[in-house]
Amino acid sequence: MRTTPLSRHDLKLFGMHAAKGRWVFVATGLLINICLGSIYAFSVFRKPLEGLWGITSSQSGYPFMVFLAVFAITMPLAGNLIARWGPKKTAVLGGLLVGAGWIAARFSPDIMMLTILYGVIGGAGVGIVYGCPIAVIAKWFPQKSGLAIGLTIMGFGISALVTAPLIKTMIGNPDIGIMNTFLYLGVAFGVIITLLAQLLSFPPATWTPAESEATATAALPTLNLSRQEMLKTPGFYALWATYTIGCLAGLMAIGIASPVGTEVAKLDAATAALAVSLFAIFNGLGRPIFGTITDKLGPKHTAMLSFTLILAASLLMFFFGQENALLYLVAFCLLWMCLGGWLALAPTSTGIFFGKQYYAQNYGMVYTAYGVGAILGTLLSGNIKDITGSYLGAFPIVAGLAVLGMIIAAIGLNPVKDK
Repeated sequence: MRTTPLSRHDLKLFGMHAAKGRWVFVATGLLINICLGSIYAFSVFRKPLEGLWGITSSQSGYPFMVFLAVFAITMPLAGNLIARWGPKKTAVLGGLLVGAGWIAARFSPDIMMLTILYGVIGGAGVGIVYGCPIAVIAKWFPQKSGLAIGLTIMGFGISALVTAPLIKTMIGNPDIGIMNTFLYLGVAFGVIITLLAQLLSFPPATWTPAESEATATAALPTLNLSRQEMLKTPGFYALWATYTIGCLAGLMAIGIASPVGTEVAKLDAATAALAVSLFAIFNGLGRPIFGTITDKLGPKHTAMLSFTLILAASLLMFFFGQENALLYLVAFCLLWMCLGGWLALAPTSTGIFFGKQYYAQNYGMVYTAYGVGAILGTLLSGNIKDITGSYLGAFPIVAGLAVLGMIIAAIGLNPVKDK
């Protein structure tokens, strides 16, 4: 057994090997996020649930809305758990809750109980797990972490590519049906997340990045704000507000993608479900793309680019999307991509503005914007559908919010000045 301390040369070699091996954490996080991101395929459940229980469009969106809200509310609490327990134990706890929420949903007698069992338990589990891979990646990639974070959470975005057709097939299978689909997926997700959680860990205290990256990291400002300090900065509120708007637009599009495809664009149900898989590709790709853009252009300009695309997609859908499958696909691809972009832009911006020392706790607070966006987006689309008979009326409102987001980004998304 070696008892002498590592030489400077040995430490350098260790850092080089660790720098290469750290991409294992990206792959692990991506797989975990594929399980977590199945919520983005929930729109495939909505029509069958409306037929099963005779409920309205607003009611069928309650589980999706509550799931995402609880997901976001749990994130700040999970940040404290990660700091205290580490990412492995925290992810195991969350994985067990994810599985329990899906499994319990199987026994729901109505939409309200489904909302509680699936939305609250499952949403809390996802909120606990979600921040674990991100916190790990932020530590292993101290410089220009946008690409690595984007690739990690890309799994959440592309999840519907796999799960939407799978859910559609399982629901249509008379031996499985709607409710058993929750059961089978719950067992699978619980086992997979718990096993993958064993691979998550922060870098050792002696680890330093490769020499070129270490030099670049040393050149960065050493500002590291605690959660309390972060909450006193204007930059936090600008980031939170723009994140809310970006999530509202994207999560609304995700929640209504399938019914808008059938009711507005006039696609058949199978084609609409397939379209959700296409959107998932753009949602997934938006994460590394916007993460990389944030590394290069910074949070302000990347946010303004995202809002420009959201504005264009909303106007395109409102004015030209009726009975036009091509423009429906273009508009929703852009909206899903921009949501994916915000889920890379916001965590990367958190590290840029507030530092990496308290990253898990800080991003947990920033992430509450996601829950607010989920609630507002789902209520907006559902109520407009119930009042007007069409989802189209939601898109001009989203366009207006995109303009507001541009203004907030231009004025408020600035680095915190070190006093």
